[in-house]
Amino acid sequence: MTLHPQYITDEEGKKLSVVLPMGEFEQIIEELDELEDIRLYDEAKKDSEPYLSFDEYVKQRGLK
Repeated sequence: MTLHPQYITDEEGKKLSVVLPMGEFEQIIEELDELEDIRLYDEAKKDSEPYLSFDEYVKQRGLK
């Protein structure tokens, strides 16, 4: 992905903010969401606690 940022600077030229085209901003947000999902998945995989499938849970609870 190529970004086309525009910077907002102060009187001394210090960068204060950045402006991106909306499509580029939305793509960044989507990629950040995907990275967060991957991080959460990897974290859950590390968890060694036993788990039940939804169907097993329903059976144990007598909900079916």
